[in-house]
Amino acid sequence: MDRFEAMRTVLAAVDGGSLSAASRSLGLPLATVSRRVSDLEARLGAQLLVRTSRRLQVTEEGAAYVAAARRILDDLDDAERTVSGEYRVPRGKLVVTAPIMFGKLHVAPVVHEFLAAYPDVGVRLILLDGVVDLVEAHIDVAVRIGHLPDSTLIARRLGDLRWLFCASPDYLDRNCRPDHPSAIADHECIAFEGLQQYREWPFVENGQTRSVAIQPRFSVNTADAVVAAAVAGLGVARVMCYQAAEAMAAGSILPLLPNFWPPAMPAHLVFAQRQQQPLKLRAFLDFVTPRLSEGLARIRKVTSMAGA
Repeated sequence: MDRFEAMRTVLAAVDGGSLSAASRSLGLPLATVSRRVSDLEARLGAQLLVRTSRRLQVTEEGAAYVAAARRILDDLDDAERTVSGEYRVPRGKLVVTAPIMFGKLHVAPVVHEFLAAYPDVGVRLILLDGVVDLVEAHIDVAVRIGHLPDSTLIARRLGDLRWLFCASPDYLDRNCRPDHPSAIADHECIAFEGLQQYREWPFVENGQTRSVAIQPRFSVNTADAVVAAAVAGLGVARVMCYQAAEAMAAGSILPLLPNFWPPAMPAHLVFAQRQQQPLKLRAFLDFVTPRLSEGLARIRKVTSMAGA
């Protein structure tokens, strides 16, 4: 029995929540995964996992073993990186995640530049709007928009982003321009279904957060489709400034009610703390941080000038 393979199998089962999930993530037959776990338990003389029809449960002994196995495999990975020269020159693979539209518009182009500058480094870019656990998902660095919860992650601040209201000049020519957020309820609205409360649009008045209920004429589940609908003159939209910046710079949409926009939210690069950071990660952070920061500054300039 290969003890390292057995450790990885147990960790894959725990992280995935089942032996079937471990089978899929490792690319192994379910029978092989089950045998590895059983052989390891027999060797240790202790049950690590309790298999039920619904989910996998970790025993007390299993929890202690899983924690130790993670440390051992992390140390092994560090040793392999050291021998391969990953700590001497930027080399190897990086896994990066970012929100979908921000990733398409701003992260991917910078990653392209980084790959050209560092030919020995590869990047897997995962675009999703949900928050994932970096350690469990084996992600090296993530772009996070919003206030960060307390955690052991290290954060590099990139700048600020904010939500705004907007509509096309054509729509505003055909409809009375709202002078207060409450008036939006009487307008045709475009809703982004990716938000939990997409029928309630928050705004700030006299330092207090309030909201206006809308009845969307058109709703869609991607931010770029919301912007496209606003450009087409279908109604008032509420989007993030980076989503609207290009159309706003072109004059295709105009900002509405800038005095009522909610406060800006921070954007960060976050990554797990390690005793020794691989050079590929340090190179990526040093390369990407100033470029993304400059991009956010340009977005802020475009939207502030349009809202002036």
